[in-house]
Amino acid sequence: MARILVVDDEKLLVKGMKFNLENEGYEVECAYDGVATVELARTRAFDLIILDVMMPEVDGLEACMRIREFSNVPIIMLTAKSEDADKLMGFECGADDYLTKPFNILELKARVRALLRRAAGVQRSRGALLAVGGVTLNTEERVAVRDGAVVELTAKEYDLIELLMRNPRRVYSRENLMNVVWGYTYAGDYRTVDVHIRRLREKLERNPAEPEYIMTKWGVGYYFKG
Repeated sequence: MARILVVDDEKLLVKGMKFNLENEGYEVECAYDGVATVELARTRAFDLIILDVMMPEVDGLEACMRIREFSNVPIIMLTAKSEDADKLMGFECGADDYLTKPFNILELKARVRALLRRAAGVQRSRGALLAVGGVTLNTEERVAVRDGAVVELTAKEYDLIELLMRNPRRVYSRENLMNVVWGYTYAGDYRTVDVHIRRLREKLERNPAEPEYIMTKWGVGYYFKG
């Protein structure tokens, strides 16, 4: 049973999300501010966090960044704003997905299922490795290593680099990557992919300005140079 942490200062909204997610069979805990969220994420094991942006004391963006210092748990950000800049800021802070209020509870459930499914991964052989040059993925443990050092990736960053490494030289458009990696048809801004690619280059490339592995096919998309 997946354990989900739902965080929002609107207690009625939290109650509704908790009720609907528990009806799906999930175990749900709740928090109402960023400080409590970070502490719960540090001390309890969650499979996914649903985190509102606008909260008292510590907002959702800051809470997300603090959580990313010690955990790669999948995070869905909630916000009342729909501007692209706010969405991109959420991804910059380490969020895996983004949902704008007011939202349909069916869409939230679909995104939760997609993130949990991607985080769980497909059936893999124990200890299976993908290695190219100085970059290695342990696909059983979902761990990335560059030049012998473990690199901390978010769930979506890992899903994205594994897809590219499993299909070297295959060019994916941003729309393809959103559909495959995010697990559903995404009607939003495909610059989300650009943000994740840039973060992967910063983490995995020796020189992000002159990448060796994660390449751009101008006007088409991205591919892994195997």
